[in-house]
Amino acid sequence: QVQLVESGGGLVQPGGSSRLSCAASRGIFSMYAMGWFRQAPGLEREFVAAITRSGGLSYSADSVKGRFTISRDNAKNTVYLQMNSLKPEDTAVYYCAAKYGDGWYRRTYEYDYWGRGTQVTVSV
Repeated sequence: QVQLVESGGGLVQPGGSSRLSCAASRGIFSMYAMGWFRQAPGLEREFVAAITRSGGLSYSADSVKGRFTISRDNAKNTVYLQMNSLKPEDTAVYYCAAKYGDGWYRRTYEYDYWGRGTQVTVSV
């Protein structure tokens, strides 16, 4: 079983940047497709970005396309989410998720393991 721990959240000003990290342990990281999701208060958890096992292919939600980039370093067992041009509506708890196998996935039920999340607040 994979354990996932997110880090890098915090308070960011509108227009600013932040990078989230998700460290995986207790599994063969390169065997898992990875994804980032977020959940704002009162709303459902929504897809942000996903990446294949090798990192060769990635996909982002329309709401973050051109601003957020997902990447991974299999040697470090870590997946990243680089967030630029942040907006107040990006405020949410951000979760990383792992799915055994390859491809990219945008639905929560497709993922096997989840981290506990990290808060990102975009505000002046």
